[in-house]
Amino acid sequence: MIWLLLLALSGGVVLATQAGINGELGRGLKNPVLAALVSFSVGTFSLLLYALVSRARFPDGSALAAIPKIAWVAGGVLGAFYLLTTILVPPRIGVAAFFSLVVLGQLSASLLFDHFGLLGLPTHPVNPWRVLGVLLLLAGVVLIRRF
Repeated sequence: MIWLLLLALSGGVVLATQAGINGELGRGLKNPVLAALVSFSVGTFSLLLYALVSRARFPDGSALAAIPKIAWVAGGVLGAFYLLTTILVPPRIGVAAFFSLVVLGQLSASLLFDHFGLLGLPTHPVNPWRVLGVLLLLAGVVLIRRF
């Protein structure tokens, strides 16, 4: 279990690092869309290489057809939007302020997804402690942005 916590923590470190690197790529290319395209292309190639090395097997046609159509598109579009924000925003407001706002957005949306069981997720009702957690994070955003 501890390795999962460390993996999640390292994911956060990677995201912060990626924001800085992608910002530099955007400045160098003088175009955030081209920077995102390069980042996605390298990521796609890396995943393809890993899939080949690990001998990943694709499901059969009936399993593929059962996947909702929005799942084929939405993740990529949302990923592109997020990547563009990591290129455009951190250089202007700082990486710490950017990611505190990202986490605030994630937690706020997550509370709604959990409460209403959206996106096929099990329900976990909003309670005062969860709301307090989001409010404390909002206070953290204000402190990080102000100082």
